[in-house]
Amino acid sequence: MQDAFAKEAAEVSAFLPPVRIAMIDGLSGTFTNAGQAVQRNIQFAIDNINAQGGVLLPDGPHRLSLIMFDNKQGVEESLNALKQATDQHIPFIVQGNSSAVALALVDAINKHNQRSPDHRVLFLNYSAVDPALTNEKCSFWHFRFDANADMRMQVLTDVIKNDSRAKNVYLIGQDYSFGRGVNKSARTMLSSKRPDMHIVGEDLHPIGKIKDFAPYAAKIKASGADTVMTGNWGNDLTLLIKAVKEAGMNLKFYTFYANALGAPAAIGDAGVGRVRAVAEWHPNVGGKDSDAFYQTFRSRYPNPQDDYLFMRMHVMMDMLRRAIEKAHSTEAAPVARALEGASFNNGFHQAQMRAQDHQLLQPLYVSVMQKKGEMGTRFDNEGSGYGFRTEAFFDSRLTALPSSCKMSK
Repeated sequence: MQDAFAKEAAEVSAFLPPVRIAMIDGLSGTFTNAGQAVQRNIQFAIDNINAQGGVLLPDGPHRLSLIMFDNKQGVEESLNALKQATDQHIPFIVQGNSSAVALALVDAINKHNQRSPDHRVLFLNYSAVDPALTNEKCSFWHFRFDANADMRMQVLTDVIKNDSRAKNVYLIGQDYSFGRGVNKSARTMLSSKRPDMHIVGEDLHPIGKIKDFAPYAAKIKASGADTVMTGNWGNDLTLLIKAVKEAGMNLKFYTFYANALGAPAAIGDAGVGRVRAVAEWHPNVGGKDSDAFYQTFRSRYPNPQDDYLFMRMHVMMDMLRRAIEKAHSTEAAPVARALEGASFNNGFHQAQMRAQDHQLLQPLYVSVMQKKGEMGTRFDNEGSGYGFRTEAFFDSRLTALPSSCKMSK
């Protein structure tokens, strides 16, 4: 046993100072579960990289190290966290849960990098999907690893256009840039693809503040809707679905995020064949490599409430590692140039970082909720007994949308 400890200590000492990554996200408050899910995924990806030797720079191997900053989902708290990270000269910032936060961070990082050229930072975005971030608000210092809201809505509406039973749709979202953008793109795309469909109601609600969605469920019921479209995430989605179920409605849900964070259990049998979600990957994609990827994560995090695996965060960390090694540096500018046009392929998922706007192009799946064990649903979500099977697959050529980005380098 002592020999084993001595060997491990020798291996650790062989690494030079770690490459630090600052994660700024909500680890307390309404969306704690979402922030913790991200932390687990990024730490899992980092541990895998470190187990393979870390990041190789000219002076030798360096481990990756994740430094946590709780922003409580607030913009001011996020800017304070960024100041702490830059004061410590942490070169990489990761954030995603809230486009409002991401937009504020982009602006602050642009200014910081102009003021402090010797200590510039790079912003890697894993979930903030406001299209503006890779369009009119694009930045050389920002890279998005999730499909933006318009890309997600594009594939959802490609599916709903063939759903002849969906006739009356209700739009509901969180009242900030992302939620407003989702409702806007839904109106535009549905009008083009399903001119026969009626939008019978639309709502925006305060983000993270509604504890009882019964009044919203009543409005949905009164509208005569048979379908709800929403970009809601975290507890705002789970509580909405629960309220609709308790109101006795068996509606169809076309969502961005109904495949985890308590939503499948809250929906129950009412969601089978009726609830859809869009993602870059899901556990029932199938294939030996995909199954092994998922099962390794579940072995690491066996508690059912920890069962939320994001492919994009693993893509993000792998592409960062490769970009650092290609640049032979952790300095923001050469790493950014190495990320532009970079690709990822693990055998069951492929992606490429578009240089024009720093938007990752990758496949998207629209999946439908089923009981565990039904055809195409080998794995359930969060021990709920319900999982999602692929209904439609869109390769990256079909998910890519034009960008208005005019990037200044």
